[in-house]
Amino acid sequence: MISIMLAGLFGLGIALLGTPVAIKAFRRRGWGQLIREEGPKAHYEKRGTPTMGGLVILAGAIGGYFFGHIGSEGFLPLRDSGLLAMGAIVAFAGLGFADDFIKIRMSRSLGLQRRAKFIGQAGIAAVFGVLAVEVVGVGTDISFFRSTALDLGVIFFLWVFLMIAASSNGVNLTDGLDGLAVGSAAQVLAAFVVVAFWQFRHQGFYDISETGSDPFELAVVAAALFGACAGFLWWNTAPAKVFMGDTGSLMLGGAMAVLAILLNTQLLLVVMGGLYVVETLSVIVQVAVFRRTGKRVFLMAPIHHHFELTGWPEFTVIVRFWVLSGLSVAFGLGLFYADFLSKGGLR
Repeated sequence: MISIMLAGLFGLGIALLGTPVAIKAFRRRGWGQLIREEGPKAHYEKRGTPTMGGLVILAGAIGGYFFGHIGSEGFLPLRDSGLLAMGAIVAFAGLGFADDFIKIRMSRSLGLQRRAKFIGQAGIAAVFGVLAVEVVGVGTDISFFRSTALDLGVIFFLWVFLMIAASSNGVNLTDGLDGLAVGSAAQVLAAFVVVAFWQFRHQGFYDISETGSDPFELAVVAAALFGACAGFLWWNTAPAKVFMGDTGSLMLGGAMAVLAILLNTQLLLVVMGGLYVVETLSVIVQVAVFRRTGKRVFLMAPIHHHFELTGWPEFTVIVRFWVLSGLSVAFGLGLFYADFLSKGGLR
């Protein structure tokens, strides 16, 4: 438990204290945010706000992860599942950084082409999927609260890609208002700390010896990320002093999918990440209906911009969407615990 707390505290401290330093450095390099021309007019004043703050979240996550392994008897060994999760997180941050860097270098609101981003996500998913199965020992079955008997076989690797792409792009779409994405991500990551620690305390119930992953190690990873998000949120709340950019959004979304896969809670992520599901569906519906009828369902997609254009103040949209995210997380944790009770977990 102390390791988890250390990871969270150091992740928080690094992001909280490191973000102002990063803001100054980003301004010197001209790493400013570019705004969509078709977006709400109120967002134009945000143009030039330092971006790529996801690098600070990454630094906090890495620092928190390693500090979380400091024990009374020295440095604790790093486990395969934790190293794989951190490696994937770094890879997603790298993909997002490339996207952000192209935007700044080319002075446009669009970075990597869709095909390039798709290939990047597919490559990360492929490497992660193979290592998760062959090195960590994760099963190829589909999971909700824990492993099931539904073995996907080779299709599992396609499922891994779909989860990673959906989660990373979902958070990326949500990252359009100050603090909305990182605030909701902190809630989901905090829930993964609870889930992972609960699995660690009830290893027999969750067949940890057979599923391969080390839940305590993953709790440290989730705690480090949660702390880093909380520290960054201090500077990212409205009016934001810095944005995390795709460097942060792709990384956080990818991290959620990675944790869900390694903890055998794949479908539970759909529930806890309900906000991202709503945001993504709003874009899918908007595009599909417009292509078919030429009409728009929403004033603008993702849906948080729709509510802005109807007259809701930005901060009102943010807080209400945080509430939606919190309810999704609470409902997901409730289902997770209900499954534990229904299967005789307390016997």
